[in-house]
Amino acid sequence: MKLFFSPSFIAAMMLLALSGGCKNTAPAETSLPRSTPEAEGVSSEALLTFLDSAAAGRHEFHSIMILRHGKVIAEGWWDPYSTDLRHTLYSVSKSFTSTAVGFAVTEKLLSVEDKVVSFFPDQLPDSVSPFLADMKIRDLLTMTAGQSPDPSNEITSSGRNWVPAFLSLPVVDDPGSRFLYNSMATFMLSAIVQKVTGEKVADYLQPRLFGPLGIEGIDWETSPEGINAGGWGLRVKTEDMAKFGQLYLQKGMWNGKQIIPAEWIEEATTFKIDQAPDASPETKAENDWMQGYCYQFWRSRHNTYRADGAFGQYIMVMPEQDAVVAITSESPDMQDIMNMVWNHILPAMKDEALPENPSAAEKLTARLASLALPVPAKTEDSPVAGTIRNNRFLLEENNLKLKYLTLDFAGDTCYLSLGNGETVRSIPFGRGEWITSGTEMAGPGILRRPGVSSSNQVAGAFTWEDDSTIVLTLRYIESPHHLKMTCRFDRDTADVRIRQSTPPGYDLPVLKGVMAR
Repeated sequence: MKLFFSPSFIAAMMLLALSGGCKNTAPAETSLPRSTPEAEGVSSEALLTFLDSAAAGRHEFHSIMILRHGKVIAEGWWDPYSTDLRHTLYSVSKSFTSTAVGFAVTEKLLSVEDKVVSFFPDQLPDSVSPFLADMKIRDLLTMTAGQSPDPSNEITSSGRNWVPAFLSLPVVDDPGSRFLYNSMATFMLSAIVQKVTGEKVADYLQPRLFGPLGIEGIDWETSPEGINAGGWGLRVKTEDMAKFGQLYLQKGMWNGKQIIPAEWIEEATTFKIDQAPDASPETKAENDWMQGYCYQFWRSRHNTYRADGAFGQYIMVMPEQDAVVAITSESPDMQDIMNMVWNHILPAMKDEALPENPSAAEKLTARLASLALPVPAKTEDSPVAGTIRNNRFLLEENNLKLKYLTLDFAGDTCYLSLGNGETVRSIPFGRGEWITSGTEMAGPGILRRPGVSSSNQVAGAFTWEDDSTIVLTLRYIESPHHLKMTCRFDRDTADVRIRQSTPPGYDLPVLKGVMAR
């Protein structure tokens, strides 16, 4: 199992025995320190209750890391996810872009009061409206750019360069006056940072943020112009997320060095705009999206703040508790995950160390070591397996531009090969277990723009649903998502149905094939 958990030195040794080694742990010099829950004033039993709640809910958790007083007290990955894998952050990326703006402000390369149009004089529309002329960097940071609706989908699908496309859209509200979530506003922050530094945000952050924190191997989606997307598209490991949260909790201090001013951290994470000024107090009291927006961070209940991303990616910072919680998941209800943290983890944090609880600590260690997503049922081969083995099924014309598929079987492994006439992609699937591999085949929500690795880490498993139907589950384990391919065979024909986990229940067009003779 690819996971590491060490609530204490003794518990770490227990886990090493369970996992067969520590090959997936980060090097000591770049890892966060580890401790026990009780030593840092947290009940192991409460953390077990949180895991019970996670198992009973409708969320698919992929990883969690809990920090108290700067030390990791609990961490786990749901197999086949693991410590060494990056994870698509979605809008958690925005908080990293905001940090890049903070560095640029610190270096006096720009000010939050600077006008957006001043950076792109050669990309402005023929007529610049007063509202567009007034738009400031501060308005981009606070999601108050004045555009409506959110232009992100329109711009990214337009085929145009994103900067002039953004500047050409109507600004209907006085910038700074009304909150409207706008991922392209974050992209414009990325474009501005690149304009004043001559570097992509990812490169600009390398010596200032990623290097000092020991964050390696990141990638970040880019626009057609070669600008990091800013508002999405960053991939880092779970521990990297936790480090970022801890940096903010420590007001920009890291290993005894102030790498970004405390004043910027304070400015970036305090209330700037009410997202729902007309909502009732009762509604706001139950909703973590109505506590105020900052500079690409959200205020949350319990006097906390967070970076969050679609489908359940979180960096939750709790200053009063001196704690950070990082979570990756695929969730249909992001509020419910936060409720679980507020209900189970937050109240478990006490001001003083707690008496050691060896029994609960052992249970917690074992529980975290055994975290795993359900594996498709292990079934015997169908009689049809011999008929279809290594035979090519020619596919009717389809939107995926696939020409044929083949299935081959070797012991407990099924090999799926998909061809488009030029490239053949072969992916292994395990019987009753995940087999990890790499593929260039794009999956749901997988980035395919320049600057992002085209190779995706995947985990596959298969099961026979009945004598004529095999179901192949493919998890893209550097993202929250997966897909299922249901292949039904009738003599020499095949129907292939592909269901993506996102959007929920989304089915791709049915592939129909005939066995080649």
